Amino acid sequence: MGDFDGLDLQAVEDHLDEGDERGGSNRVVLGVLDGTTPPEEWVEVFDSGAVLVLNVEGDLNELAAGFARDIKEAGGHIMHFRGFLIVTPPTVQIDADRLD
Repeated sequence: MGDFDGLDLQAVEDHLDEGDERGGSNRVVLGVLDGTTPPEEWVEVFDSGAVLVLNVEGDLNELAAGFARDIKEAGGHIMHFRGFLIVTPPTVQIDADRLD
């Protein structure tokens, strides 16, 4: 227990609060993009700062049409990769350099 004597819990909490202020939720949300979830729900998850990893089941252009423009206009990033649609907030870049 002696290792915790010098732990400043208030500093830790302050640091965690700073992370929230930057808009990051530290969440990755897995889902299925098949038309059953309303586009507004995907936008809400994006607005919370989470990263979306959606398994695409159907026509990607049709399924993403209801939210992709809103996300791009908000500065988000969208990438289709091996049957998945990856959606990240402006603070999280998608690095595809290793795919070349």
